[in-house]
Amino acid sequence: IPVSMYTEIQRERLDGGNILTHPDYIDGNPDLIKPKKLLNPVKASKSHQELHRELLMNHKRGLGVESKPELQRVLEHRRRNQFIKQKKEEEEAKKLQSPFEKELLKRHQRLDQLEKEQEKQEDHAPEFIKVKENLRRTSTVIGDEKAA
Repeated sequence: IPVSMYTEIQRERLDGGNILTHPDYIDGNPDLIKPKKLLNPVKASKSHQELHRELLMNHKRGLGVESKPELQRVLEHRRRNQFIKQKKEEEEAKKLQSPFEKELLKRHQRLDQLEKEQEKQEDHAPEFIKVKENLRRTSTVIGDEKAA
């Protein structure tokens, strides 16, 4: 019995309790004025129409919305060309180095490496040895100033 009550309630809702009623102009009454659809002010604007037209043209040509603007593409192209040009110049400079310059560069790198190793060794030395070396340096600097 409860199932039949449920179905009756559903039928009542479908028949008479429907909130959305059918409009009168669908019945075909010629005396009534049929409503016109309101214009969307955004879609009616010229700028929106031009933008929509441009998007359709781009879609037909195969250009995506994600494609970059022309200015950004040009700037990236220039940066890329500048980077490639800089790399070529560096390679040319390396090729033009004489054997003498190459040897000087190697020696300079070796000296830097030796200095770093000495600094590491000095860092591991006891504190009293560091203080003693600093005292020797100050005493020789003071002695040189007196002699002059």
